[in-house]
Amino acid sequence: MSTARRAAVSLLAIGVLAGVGTPPAQADRHTSPDVHPALRTHLVAAYDFDHPVPGDPALERDQGRSGTEIELVNGGAAMRVPDHAYRGSRNAVQTRQVDPAGAGNDDWKAGTWSASGVRTLRAFSATAGTTVMGWLKLNMDSPLPNSTTADPDDRYNAIGLAGVLTGDSDGHGVRALLELIDVDGQVRLVALGRRLDGGNSQTFAATQDWRELLPVGQWVHLAATFDFDTGALALYRNGEPVDGFYTRTDDPWLVSGPGPHLTSASDPRGIKIGGSFPQDTVERNPCDCRMDGLMFLDSVVSANDVRRQYRHLAR
Repeated sequence: MSTARRAAVSLLAIGVLAGVGTPPAQADRHTSPDVHPALRTHLVAAYDFDHPVPGDPALERDQGRSGTEIELVNGGAAMRVPDHAYRGSRNAVQTRQVDPAGAGNDDWKAGTWSASGVRTLRAFSATAGTTVMGWLKLNMDSPLPNSTTADPDDRYNAIGLAGVLTGDSDGHGVRALLELIDVDGQVRLVALGRRLDGGNSQTFAATQDWRELLPVGQWVHLAATFDFDTGALALYRNGEPVDGFYTRTDDPWLVSGPGPHLTSASDPRGIKIGGSFPQDTVERNPCDCRMDGLMFLDSVVSANDVRRQYRHLAR
């Protein structure tokens, strides 16, 4: 990322935190017709990659209610590619590893980050539930080479998809995340969540082989729900539940006592898409993939409504 771009992003972050240049969440904000009516009330942030910020095509406008702009990191406007997961969409975002042999910060990824929290994402502070969903097309069949080590045979243990960061995140730690990650020696599609800043995470991992769930070159709709009050997580593919298992059988979210149980009362430090560290300080878990219609909601979307959203666009 250039010095000028870093300066612009810093000014953007200051504006977000101060409420300058970024509108506060509005219940009556226009919502894209790509969103099923059942989901609109809880839609905090959404990105279809058809709405660059006027005057700065390296930034993408939010189609949800929060007005949280995200940056197309390193690739800028070139990351918008003429591909689409559903009728009505024009572009998708392309994320990828640029130089697997070099420990530089040049991977294409997207998101936003602020050390003091992103005020426009406050709906994810002290919330009982979150949903992350969107369309994904993978162009890889294994995690990519680890560019942060000298070993040419070393590979990352995960492929980052999309998620909301915790209130104390360094750009990697998450409150709610869709990801592909090694679980006991096997890469799996997972929903990974953390209720408390600095606390333990819980993971719900798909039983089915991830290559069957996400065939290379094929658009697939994914959703992950996080019920922080009960400790329940769920995964969906093309509108249908995905069988899976919890990687921990204890109580990592500390929800066994009297509730209600909410996430930490802290503004998330941002959103990450296609890899970690949206502030572009480290490379981690890049995804050679395309994404479209990404949505972040402040509730647990029901199975019926996940299906409705998928069918709303799949038609």
